Amino acid sequence: MYTDRLLDPSYELFLTEPTRLWTRETLASIRDHIHNDYPSADTTHGQQQWTEGDGACPPVRLCIHRPRSRPTQNPPLPAILYIHGGGFVLGCPEMADGYLAGLADDLKVVVVAVDYRLAPEHPFPAPLEDCYRALTWMRLNSASQGIDEHRIVIMGHSAGGGLAAALALLARDREQRKAAGLVMIYPMLDHRTGSASSTMNNLTTGRLSWSRAANHFCWQCMQGGYEANDERAYLLSPSLAPHLEGLPPSFIGVGALDLFLEENVEFGVKLSRSGVPVEMHVYPGVPHMFDQYPGAVTEQSKNDVRTALEKMLHVAVATEA
Repeated sequence: MYTDRLLDPSYELFLTEPTRLWTRETLASIRDHIHNDYPSADTTHGQQQWTEGDGACPPVRLCIHRPRSRPTQNPPLPAILYIHGGGFVLGCPEMADGYLAGLADDLKVVVVAVDYRLAPEHPFPAPLEDCYRALTWMRLNSASQGIDEHRIVIMGHSAGGGLAAALALLARDREQRKAAGLVMIYPMLDHRTGSASSTMNNLTTGRLSWSRAANHFCWQCMQGGYEANDERAYLLSPSLAPHLEGLPPSFIGVGALDLFLEENVEFGVKLSRSGVPVEMHVYPGVPHMFDQYPGAVTEQSKNDVRTALEKMLHVAVATEA
């Protein structure tokens, strides 16, 4: 197999990962297995808040992390709206609890993680609308939450990265103020990937960590009964966006063995062609979710993300005396 030869030796644990069968019958047990590895809403480091609900959208839970120390004058802080991964079908803000608390401390920012509704129980556009409601809440409550509404970055991993891209597009189309930046870490952008309609057939990608079959199943759950054949299709699948003009400065990071490699690179090129400042990193020898495990590439990726966030938010990080 090509992938075995290309895999960074530090990440050989991916070679022994068990293969999961992704079906509607097995989804509950997969959720239980994944969620048991993370803190609960009762033990999170974050503060719980809820947006207001209405007939079209119920209240959305937010998990808010703040820096433990703040400047004496308490000026409004930059903020990150964080969207978790999980293939649209599992996950919660607590998946990244420690990481987000660390970002809040290190960058002196407010991090708002959104607990969006999950497919297949709540297919498109419900998860996206929940994320949009969270962004709107941040802007409307910026004064009371100590947030600088002019310095909000939208960020996400995997499915959360795909939702981050879709949210930036939706905010642009609804004429919301442009975000300060868009950070996508191996984002899930193209609903065709892993299906018979995919135009990408790279034998070195998608063999480890996240498979074509898993991806196809999760996209089917997210798509529900929507045919993705009208003018909204790019809000489901950002790779279909006819143009990306008006998006904020963007960052994309992806492993060279990731199933999403080609759709991510293609999206980065489209951003550039649309006149959007874009920073793109392809990390050699690693598959999807590589940054959940220790290794030199993981450290490089985390440093790249931190540096990009600092630039987007114009954060002056205090150094220890």
